[in-house]
Amino acid sequence: MENKKVKELKDDVILDIKVNKSYYMMAKAALFTLLNDVYSKEKGKPEEFIQSILKRKYEELNDKERAFYTLTLLIGEIEKQALENDAFEEKEIDVEKLKANLKKSEESNED
Repeated sequence: MENKKVKELKDDVILDIKVNKSYYMMAKAALFTLLNDVYSKEKGKPEEFIQSILKRKYEELNDKERAFYTLTLLIGEIEKQALENDAFEEKEIDVEKLKANLKKSEESNED
């Protein structure tokens, strides 16, 4: 059997990663895609479902729940740093249009 060398981060290293808006939006889209895949209305309210995943041990989660957990932590850290650096801007959104888009997205996921 042939051994290969791989690179892995050291246990005690902490990295600061630069993130632009495009990457942040892509990470959020990936998170919502996973949410649509792992969440169903039978599992309760979305907020309660998300909290139930975050409260469980990482080892107890299935692969999709682990990916969801990981992206949730990433988005949380990005948003924490954005708040600390006054990097958010407020804008108004059309709530009815948002609801319509979410409903359309749910319907396309059911197909």
